[in-house]
Amino acid sequence: MSSQLSTNKTEVPYGTLDLLILKSLDTMGPMHGYRIARRLEQVSENVLRLNQGSIYPALIRLEQKGWIQTEWGISETNRKVKFYALTPAGEKQLSVELEKWEKTTALVARFLEATS
Repeated sequence: MSSQLSTNKTEVPYGTLDLLILKSLDTMGPMHGYRIARRLEQVSENVLRLNQGSIYPALIRLEQKGWIQTEWGISETNRKVKFYALTPAGEKQLSVELEKWEKTTALVARFLEATS
C-alpha cells in the first residue's frame, strides 16, 4: 500500500485505509475520491499523505465488496466526478471493522505495557 506517513514514510497497516474511508463516508456522507483523500489528510493533521495510487484502488475494492456505491455528480470545481457513499452493507462492515480495530489496538497495547 502506498499510503504513507509523512514524518517517517511508514506504510499504513493493511486494512486501515478501508476503515478510514468507511468511517469518513459515515461521518461526512457522499464524497468524491479527491475529497475523501483530503479529508483523511485533514483529520490526520497532514501526517497521512494519500495519492491516487492508494485511494482509488481502495475505493474500487470497497465498491466490489458492496460496502460503498458510486454515483456520477458535479464537484465543487464543476467537474464530472464519481461520488462514493456507504451502503447498508458498508454500515454493517464499518461496525465489524471498528470492533476488529479496537481488539487489535488493545492487544498491541497489552504487549507494549508488558514488563516481563
